[in-house]
Amino acid sequence: MSFPFPVPSKDDPRWTARGGVFVRHSEGTQRWLAGDTYTIKVTAEDTNGSLGFAEAVVPPGAGPVAHSHGKEDEAFYVLSGQLEFLNGDALQVAGPGDFVFIPRGTRHRFKNVGDSDARMLFLYTPGGHEGFFIENGDVPEPGKQSPPWGPERYAALVDGLLEQHVTILPED
Repeated sequence: MSFPFPVPSKDDPRWTARGGVFVRHSEGTQRWLAGDTYTIKVTAEDTNGSLGFAEAVVPPGAGPVAHSHGKEDEAFYVLSGQLEFLNGDALQVAGPGDFVFIPRGTRHRFKNVGDSDARMLFLYTPGGHEGFFIENGDVPEPGKQSPPWGPERYAALVDGLLEQHVTILPED
């Protein structure tokens, strides 16, 4: 095929440089956090700081408390189920194929309002906050579901959340 623009010679290192990341569906670091199961697929370390990417399985009624991020934007893509998103002072339910973008500094949370597990993909940009899940989540126990978190568990994470520039905010 002939291209109507100049093409670098095959001696150019862009022909063979390998900087991409490939993660299979069964790979990633899995953690329980706040009643949900998260599989971290790629970290800031893997992407030279560009992004962190994860898959979440959120049981009915589960999801994190309202919060805001001070250093990163967050984007969500719902694969299955019904997730209610808080975006500032507005609530909206997202279903399969829906996309939600939350800029840094915006109060948000998601909650599974359906009767079965919800699944979604989400990313942070720039990356880095996904490390909080790896450092503070629990290693899943095969055949069990993540237990919900109470206020005492969140209280134990205050220092880590402050370090990540995350602020826990009231629901109302």
